[in-house]
Amino acid sequence: MRLRASQIAIERGGRRLCSNLSFELGKGEALIVVGPNGAGKTSLLRAIVGLLPLAEGSISAEGGDDEASVGEQAHYLGHADALKGALTARENLEFWAALLAQGGSAKTPLEALKRLGLAHVLDLPVRALSAGQKRRVALARLLAASRPLWLLDEPLTALDEAAQRLCLDVLREHLAGGGLVIAATHAPIGLAGASELRLGGAEAL
Repeated sequence: MRLRASQIAIERGGRRLCSNLSFELGKGEALIVVGPNGAGKTSLLRAIVGLLPLAEGSISAEGGDDEASVGEQAHYLGHADALKGALTARENLEFWAALLAQGGSAKTPLEALKRLGLAHVLDLPVRALSAGQKRRVALARLLAASRPLWLLDEPLTALDEAAQRLCLDVLREHLAGGGLVIAATHAPIGLAGASELRLGGAEAL
């Protein structure tokens, strides 16, 4: 799969956040989107997944599923963890796997949680978990349904150093398998070899 953004512009609330923005991302490549609050990092991810219309330009994918939109081939992990507190970690992941899965290899809820160091919370209600544990359950969703493009908004939020290392290992494994990652963050997250796109300044690569 290859993702291409061509001369895109994004607006929110009548304010233009970025314009003339172009980039390409291919197999096994990562893009880190950095910039101050309000620069448009989250809006860019939402535009790529199809939750926000473009003011100008286009976003397209080649080499993936020709019958699916970019959003249908992407995982979007936003600021909110998108978990139901009354459900267990297993039940949350089963829900997301059923909603998002489109074939391909995927881990079971237990396997996904184990990869993120949380096998012991499998049958605990999510409301009983710490903020960092909830974030890791949300990240486990990336493994419970197979999609080539991962769009991550501040993926390391609420994670301690050990959990951050686990998360980065998961990202590296996805890239090594030919997946694509776009992560929005206030600062580089230590993903070697990733390109950087800085908003609120020079916007185009």
